[in-house]
Amino acid sequence: MRGHIERRGKKSWRLKFDLGRDPATGRRQVRRVTVRGTRKDAEGELTRLLNTIGEGVYVEPSKLTVAEYLDQWLANVKATVAPKTYERWEEICKKHLAVALGAHPIKALAPLHIQAYYVAALASGRRIGKGGLAPRTVHHHHRVLFQALRQAVRWRIIVHNPAADVDAPKVEATEILILDHNQVPVLLAATKTTRLHVPTILALNTGMRRGEVLGLRWPDIDLDGAGLTVNQALEQTKAGLRFKPPKSRSGRRRIALSPLTVEALRRHKLAQGKERLALGLGKNDAGLVFTTLDGDTINPRTFSKEFARIVKRAGLAGVTFHALRHTHLTQLLRDGVNPKVVSERAGHASVAITLDLYAHVLPGMQEGAALKVDAAWGKALQD
Repeated sequence: MRGHIERRGKKSWRLKFDLGRDPATGRRQVRRVTVRGTRKDAEGELTRLLNTIGEGVYVEPSKLTVAEYLDQWLANVKATVAPKTYERWEEICKKHLAVALGAHPIKALAPLHIQAYYVAALASGRRIGKGGLAPRTVHHHHRVLFQALRQAVRWRIIVHNPAADVDAPKVEATEILILDHNQVPVLLAATKTTRLHVPTILALNTGMRRGEVLGLRWPDIDLDGAGLTVNQALEQTKAGLRFKPPKSRSGRRRIALSPLTVEALRRHKLAQGKERLALGLGKNDAGLVFTTLDGDTINPRTFSKEFARIVKRAGLAGVTFHALRHTHLTQLLRDGVNPKVVSERAGHASVAITLDLYAHVLPGMQEGAALKVDAAWGKALQD
């Protein structure tokens, strides 16, 4: 007998499963666990328990600690999220949550324990040096813990998610940095003789993210049709660089290109071909629009460091490459472009996200709307 399910009530099931023989006594070890829900829920829980036994990570539910549970949860979600996301979750779980809360039996974890951790993390949570973690960082810890414990409820390990009864630290909205009409020419002039010039033009004129720009391939661009399609993005993980598809359907999008952007890309394509020929690199097999001098994929961190050096020398210290995305989208809204179109260029899941992020543009738009009302109905109102 490896596993068996018995009905205990209308929505209650008893799982009976075999742990194998006790090494000390030689006796069979049979365990029973009660699960509430449908038979399908019971079958899913039995499968999970049998898998943990097979993988050698089974722990008696009554003895399971928060640290042990987090290990199981991480193993379960690893195949369902992007590597970069998993790395961040693993760091939060192992270096923060497990250290502070790991010794508690998961069934005994209370909201007060979690709240105390948040208070301590804000005051002295930095692992290197002194001081506390930023509210935004602790808020992210809360989101990860909440997700992990929500899964524990689904797995019938606990009845209620204690993180649901805890107030996460409030995060103040950060001001979005955008470039004004005086700064854009300075930036373009500063990048003119560098390999970052065309990527800068592209980001300013499309609102693409750094990873999307560095992951762009020539087959993704239709120069004659003045458009490109975002099909992948480049990201850096502990295992190295990887190309990943957009996270959502809205992220995989077509972006129309302005004539000046098309012209800049045509010049860049021609220059890239001549450069590769001069260096004896042959055909651009990867088809990447932007590469290092020797034709390799550009490291995103190296790219950002070089961009930071350029803007600092130009007197624009603090301007990040991501600020170019904000600048593009903000300018479109200020120019009265339909928010739905702006949202589509940004790759946002909804227009609401776009308007929420760029609410700072709305006051001026409201004033413009008021003037348009007078323009439309002024004569009738005066009569």
